[in-house]
Amino acid sequence: MAYILSLDTSTKVCSVAVHHQGELIGAQTYHLQKSHSNLLPVIIKELVKNCELELKDISAVALAAGPGSYTGLRIGTATVKGLCFALECPMIALDSLESMSAQVRRFAAPEELLCPMIDARRMEVYGRVEDISGNIIWPTAPIIVDESTFDEFSGKPLVMFGNGAEKLKELFAHADQTIRIIEGIHPQAAYMGEAAWIKFSAEQFEDLAYFEPDYLKEYRTNTPSQKFKV
Repeated sequence: MAYILSLDTSTKVCSVAVHHQGELIGAQTYHLQKSHSNLLPVIIKELVKNCELELKDISAVALAAGPGSYTGLRIGTATVKGLCFALECPMIALDSLESMSAQVRRFAAPEELLCPMIDARRMEVYGRVEDISGNIIWPTAPIIVDESTFDEFSGKPLVMFGNGAEKLKELFAHADQTIRIIEGIHPQAAYMGEAAWIKFSAEQFEDLAYFEPDYLKEYRTNTPSQKFKV
């Protein structure tokens, strides 16, 4: 009886889910900016209780480990590490883009290529390209997007989704290749169950002491302008 608690804090969407051997039991999702640190402890407790479980029943905790928001990933990582230490259970790390692909695979056509994207500001996204079976064609990486970025897929139907794709609608409005952009797809813990169960079954766990989120690029802060210096 393996119950896996999953958390995703990689974007402004904060979500928690409980799966039993890959099957969803319950989930909570909040689209609230900068609220992860306040929400997580409360919704974890509520969700586990509403699933008629106790925290001691959890067999593992899965985390959307990046890419995504630096702050969100740090909050999620700290929360999961604390839970795993306290419960003496293993930690599972998943690519943050995986839960978006899991949503779209349910209705995408067999010939379509999937391109989940998370906004990385300006014309940069965190993205990857895979086929409908989940075989990776472009691995997850920071991508600076222009009109020619996806030319190698010309003639192939490409489905883009996530908040990184939504900001590219105008860029690809008149593209030669077949590009479809789906709005309203976000990383969500409810769709982490199958991938988490596969890793749990294979005992692909993380080292709690040394694990770090997959930021993909170094954290940078802007130097304040002169008028804001004190």
